[in-house]
Amino acid sequence: MEFPSNLKYTAEHEWVRVEDNMAYIGITDFAQSELGDLVYVEIETIGETLDKNEVSGTVEAVKTTSELFIPVSGKVLEFNPAIDENEGDNPTLVNSDPYGEGWIVKIELSDPSDVNDLMDPEAYKAIVA
Repeated sequence: MEFPSNLKYTAEHEWVRVEDNMAYIGITDFAQSELGDLVYVEIETIGETLDKNEVSGTVEAVKTTSELFIPVSGKVLEFNPAIDENEGDNPTLVNSDPYGEGWIVKIELSDPSDVNDLMDPEAYKAIVA
């Protein structure tokens, strides 16, 4: 299982990668392995400003559906077109490359200090190992 050092993590098994005032958000390798093969990802919050820990969408696997939470507050700018059913329609990218091509949303940070409340890789690894 991977725990990239350039990411921050949540107890809800999401990761955040900050680039300037933008953040990419996805689910962790642990989360995707627990869910199994994803068949659908739904994000209906494009253009909305969400507070941290608000629900931003859902991921659906063969056996279950799980809510996605925004780990940092901000405006949802983009849903990864590669996994969007209206564009690339390949949600299994979240399974095969959760920290790269399988990112889920891109947001503009409202409060960059929210990232300080997230776990580093070692802390996240301790809760899933």
